[in-house]
Amino acid sequence: MLQHPNPGAARIREQIDHPVIDSDGHLIEYLPLVCDLVREEAGPGVEERFRQQVDRMLGWKKLTPEQRRAAGFMRPPWWGLPARNTVDRATAMLPRLMYERLDELGLDFAVLYPTYGLMPGNFEDEEVRRAGCRAFNRYASEHYAGLEDRLAPVATIPMHTPQEAIEELEHAVGELELKVAMLPSFVHRPLEMAGDSPRPMTWMDTYGVDSAHDYDPVWARCVELGIAPSFHSGGMGWGSRAASHSYVFNHIGNFAAAGDAICRSLFLSGVPRRFPELRCAFLEGGVAWAATLYSDILGHWEKRNVEHIQHYNPANLDRALLEQLIKEYGPRAFNESLDRLDYALQTLSNPDEPLDAIDEFAACGVRSPDDVARVFRESFFFGCEADDPSNATAFDTRRNPHGLRLNAVFSSDIGHWDVPDMRGVLEEARELVDEGLFSTADFRDFVFGNPVRLWAGANPEFFHGTRVQEAVEAERRG
Repeated sequence: MLQHPNPGAARIREQIDHPVIDSDGHLIEYLPLVCDLVREEAGPGVEERFRQQVDRMLGWKKLTPEQRRAAGFMRPPWWGLPARNTVDRATAMLPRLMYERLDELGLDFAVLYPTYGLMPGNFEDEEVRRAGCRAFNRYASEHYAGLEDRLAPVATIPMHTPQEAIEELEHAVGELELKVAMLPSFVHRPLEMAGDSPRPMTWMDTYGVDSAHDYDPVWARCVELGIAPSFHSGGMGWGSRAASHSYVFNHIGNFAAAGDAICRSLFLSGVPRRFPELRCAFLEGGVAWAATLYSDILGHWEKRNVEHIQHYNPANLDRALLEQLIKEYGPRAFNESLDRLDYALQTLSNPDEPLDAIDEFAACGVRSPDDVARVFRESFFFGCEADDPSNATAFDTRRNPHGLRLNAVFSSDIGHWDVPDMRGVLEEARELVDEGLFSTADFRDFVFGNPVRLWAGANPEFFHGTRVQEAVEAERRG
C-alpha cells in the first residue's frame, strides 16, 4: 500500500463525527485503451477521427502568434496534470491506487469525473461524439469495477439531441451500472444565416430558453433512472475568454460562466417546476456566481413580473401630462420638435410589443420570491473547490436574500493542476472554519450533508453498499 503520513487530514478527521464525500475528483484515463474501445465501438476510421479531435489542441503550437490571432485560435489548456508529484499523477490514473489512498487523503467516498472524457460530448462529428462517449463510459465501468464502495466514476452523456442523450443514459446507467452522469452545459449549433462568413458561426443551446429541441424527455429519464444531471463544461472560447496567447486569461471564471448559462436556462424555462424531483449539479465554478444569479433572478422578477412590468407599459403613459410638462419645463428645442414626440418615445418603450411575450416568467411558474428560493434550495447544487474562500458565500444568510443557504458541495478537483498535493484538500476546505468564515455546521453540510442531498436526493440507493451507507441513512432520517 503506497501511503504517506498526512497529519493535517488526520487531525481534521479526529475533530469531526461525519464522513467526507468528494463530489468532484478526477480520474485520468489511459488514452490508448480508450482508443481501443472507440475502435471496438465504431471501427478504425472513427478511431482515427477521434484521435484527431483529441489532438486538436496541439495545433496551437504549430501556428505563429500572428496566425493564431488571425484564425481566432484560443490558447487551450496546457500542463494541466500533476508531474513533479508523480504519486498523485499515478493516483488519478490507477483506480486501485486512488481507492487505497482515500484514507490518507481524509476522504470516505469520491465521485470521479473524467479528464479526457470531458471532450467528446462537444465533438461535432456525431459518429465520433457517440463512439467517444460510449468508449469513455465503458472504460470507467470496466476499470473501476469492484471499487464501488468508495469510488463512483462518471458517465459522459452527449446532448446534441434528446434521443442520443437518452440512449447513452440508458446504456451507461442500465447496462454499465454507472450512477453519475455528466452532461455538456451547452451545444454549439450552426447559424443557418451565416452566409459567406469565412468562419462557421454558431449559437449556444442550453436546452431550455430558445432550445432547438424539447429536452423534457431527457430530464424525465434522468428522474426515472435516479440520475442527478451534473454539468462540468467550461466557458473557454466564448466572448472575452478566447485569447490566443493566455490560457490563464481564458480560464479565470470560465466554469462559473458555463454554470451560469445552463442554470439560468433551466430555471427560466421551468425545468425545476416541471421536474421537482430533479437535482442538478453545476461543477467547478464555485458558488459565488450562484449567489449573484439567485439575487439577480429575484431582482428581475420583482421589477419585471407580469404585473409589475405594467409600470413601464407605454399604454400607461399620460401623454397629455408629458406634453404639458415639456411645454412648461422643456428647452426651446424640445418644444420646437414636439411634433416628433412619437419618435422620441418609441425606443425601449415600443407600444407594439407582442402581448403574448410580456410574461417572461411564465415558463418557470414563479409567482413569489419563495418560488425562486425553493428552486435554489431544493434543485440546484454547486461544486466548490477546497481552496476557494468565496465558498463562504453559500452559507451567508445575512447576504443571501430570504436567508437562503445555497447548496455548496465539496469538489476537490484532485487529479488536475489546481491541486499540487492531494493530501492537502481536506485541510484547505477546513481553513474556512479556522478563519471564521464557516461554522462547523457549514463545514458538515459542505462535505457531507449537501452531497447526500444531491446524490441520494436523486437516487435513494446511491450510497447503498458503500462505506458511508449507514451514516447517509442516518442523515436522511434526520
